Amino acid sequence: MNKLARINVLLLILLTFSSCEVVEGIFNLGVGVGVFIVVAIIALIIFIISRFKK
Repeated sequence: MNKLARINVLLLILLTFSSCEVVEGIFNLGVGVGVFIVVAIIALIIFIISRFKK
């Protein structure tokens, strides 16, 4: 695809979604990443504590 066609496709996608849907999608992705990071940190802390108890 040439550059103009890519811009047209991107513009069409952006115009089909309302701004609320886009923000909601970004927020949901951020929440998912945040939960994953918190779980990973807790697992790391538990792993470190279990290594020192031996």
